[in-house]
Amino acid sequence: MSDVMIRAENVSMTFRTRTGELGAVEDFSLQVDRGEVVCIVGASGCGKSTLLNMVAGFLRPTAGRILLEGKEITAVEPRCGMIFQNYALFPWMTVRGNVAFGPRLRGLSKKECNRKAQHWIERVGLQGFEQAYPGELSGGMQQRVALCRALANEPEVLLCDEPFAALDAMTRQIMQQELLRIVQDSAKTVLFITHSIDEALILSDRLVVMSARPGRVKAVYNNDLPRPRKLDVQLTDRFLKLKRQVWDLVQEEVMGAMVLPVNTT
Repeated sequence: MSDVMIRAENVSMTFRTRTGELGAVEDFSLQVDRGEVVCIVGASGCGKSTLLNMVAGFLRPTAGRILLEGKEITAVEPRCGMIFQNYALFPWMTVRGNVAFGPRLRGLSKKECNRKAQHWIERVGLQGFEQAYPGELSGGMQQRVALCRALANEPEVLLCDEPFAALDAMTRQIMQQELLRIVQDSAKTVLFITHSIDEALILSDRLVVMSARPGRVKAVYNNDLPRPRKLDVQLTDRFLKLKRQVWDLVQEEVMGAMVLPVNTT
C-alpha cells in the first residue's frame, strides 16, 4: 500500500464570473502522506478553500488532477470527511441524530448507528447532551458535534476548512488539543486550512504557504517541533523562528497583492 494519500498534480481552477474569468488556483502540486497532518496558510482569497473543495470532490479542477490513494477524484469523495467553519449541523436533529447521520446513510442498522454515535459523543465529552439540539449548545460544543459527525462516518481523510476560526481563544485551544488527540489515536490523514500561523504550527507535520490568488505553493516547511505539543511550545525559540519565517512569506504575498498599477497616462 502506498504511503501517499493525496496527490495534487498541476491543479488549476478558474471560475467564470460576470466580468470574465477568475483564476483561484494555478499549477498547484502537493503530496500528503498517509497519517500526515498538513496545514495550509495564506492570504484571504488565495484559493485555500477552493483547493479543499476539489479534494472533497465538490469541485472539478479546470486543469490537472487530484488523486486519492492513486485514483483520480471525479465525484464527491466518501473517503473524505469535511469539517466546516460554520458547523453545518442540522438544526432539527439532536446531537445523536447529527452524529449518526452518516452511518445511517450508509445503511447501517439503527443500533449500530447509535453505537457509533455514542462512541464519538463520549470521546469528545458530550455525554449527557445526546438529546440536545444544536441551538441549545455553545459554539465549542457544536464544533465538537461537527467533528464527531465527520469521524462517525469513518473517513480516511479529514478536510478541515478553518473549523475553529469562530471560536473564542480558550475554546479554540481546547479543540486544537482534542483534534490532535483524536488524530494521533486514529492515524487519520488531515488537510487543514487556517489563517492562524500559530494554529498551523501547533497542529501540522508540514505547513504549506500559498501565494496570493491565483494560489500556488510558495513554500513548504517540515514542522520539527516536538510532539506531543503543549501550549508552551509557542514560547520556544524554534516556534517563534518558524512563525516569523511563515509570517514574512504571507505578508509578502498580501502586500504584493495590494500594489496598485502605476497610471502612466
